[in-house]
Amino acid sequence: RLPPEGTVARGSLKADPAFYRGVDADGRPVREYPVQLTAALLDRGQERFDIYCAACHDRTGRGQGLVPRRGWIPPPSFYDDRILAFTPGELFQVISRGVRTMPSYAKQIPEADRWAIVAYVQALQTAATASLRDVPPDQRSNL
Repeated sequence: RLPPEGTVARGSLKADPAFYRGVDADGRPVREYPVQLTAALLDRGQERFDIYCAACHDRTGRGQGLVPRRGWIPPPSFYDDRILAFTPGELFQVISRGVRTMPSYAKQIPEADRWAIVAYVQALQTAATASLRDVPPDQRSNL
């Protein structure tokens, strides 16, 4: 049966726009994560990325996955200046809504996992674009 019009099933109210839609109260993409960044979150993000994203984006995010190698339009590299400038909310919305030939993954990937993927993508970007100046001086000898 269909629920009565205007009702929300118990436990299904998605009242936090930052977490569920990646936007602030004014509808702008969030710049801060609505989840705590942890090693476990990054591990989950890597796992979900490898399942849902690597086929097109490849495991490094350069857009050379198996799908483009078989003739599909390659996605942009995560290291293009335009993509590097995306906020966490913008990346979340791309996963949620899709863009150009990329479909929406809103039905396949729960919000918490989308945030994990966003965190992992930004970790990949940081790792690939970091320089020695980004490493704290007391940690440089560990490199």
